Amino acid sequence: MAGKGCARLGPMGLDQELVDAAVDLMDRRWPSGEPGGAAAVRLADGGILTSVGLDNLHASVALCQETGAFIQAYTQDRAVVASVCVSRDLERDRVLILPPCGVCQERLALWGPTVEVAVPREDDPTVWTARTLAEVNPYYWGRQFADGAWPSVEQHTE
Repeated sequence: MAGKGCARLGPMGLDQELVDAAVDLMDRRWPSGEPGGAAAVRLADGGILTSVGLDNLHASVALCQETGAFIQAYTQDRAVVASVCVSRDLERDRVLILPPCGVCQERLALWGPTVEVAVPREDDPTVWTARTLAEVNPYYWGRQFADGAWPSVEQHTE
């Protein structure tokens, strides 16, 4: 089962419902006992989008679990306010919370520094805390091109 816990909860942001949506998709897509992972994002309007990464023989075409949900949100012109990624740990029969990799941090930067992401607690990777993207990436490189401010959506899409 996914660990429960939250250090901070934003308005309609990262909450256990969002984590559960990712776990539910993972469990539907990959039966218990198989490796798998999934992601869920909360939209500014309260909606939730979920996605999985591609299984592919050639690893270079694989995508992060979150990519599909990010692309859906962008395609629908809806803002992402929170994101979570989960993975099944078969050796210990548990669900891990995965912090966003650098590539997914860059993808989320489109929606600004206040996007919340789930990060695992250091003492228990099944329990999550919410952190803003700015907290996870305090030295975001894009600020160098936006007069020290976090780049706007318009600047990201130039």
